[in-house]
Amino acid sequence: MEENVTVRRLGMEDYDALLALWLRAGLHSVKPQGRDSRAGIARQLATGVQTILGLEVDGRLVGAVVATHDSRKGWINRLAVDPEYRRRGYAARLIAAAEEVLREQGMRIIAALVESDNAPSYALFRKAGYVEIDRGIHYLTKRESDAV
Repeated sequence: MEENVTVRRLGMEDYDALLALWLRAGLHSVKPQGRDSRAGIARQLATGVQTILGLEVDGRLVGAVVATHDSRKGWINRLAVDPEYRRRGYAARLIAAAEEVLREQGMRIIAALVESDNAPSYALFRKAGYVEIDRGIHYLTKRESDAV
């Protein structure tokens, strides 16, 4: 049986399905009471610099990615695929779709941060043409609280 696969922009009407997907996919940095709250996502989408893309199989949201930029560089964030739908090329399709959105917004550099213990994601981005610039870069953050 052939699956009907579509990639589309997600909006606030997709919030509940998106949050459920992120949790199923095991994204440990999801903050439903902070930046990933309904109000937080609405605020981020309203800026116009963030696009959330979803991949649906037969109408079910099984993958998503956030494409955003800082006006100099595009960023691919929150790439997630439901564990039951992995190893089908869906993550690669989401990366390509995010790159297309970012290029349309004028970004000529596109980057992604991959956790050091996430070998599958690292391999996926390498296969998609991403190169590691500096192993010595450390990700530092300053947050108001653990909830954000």
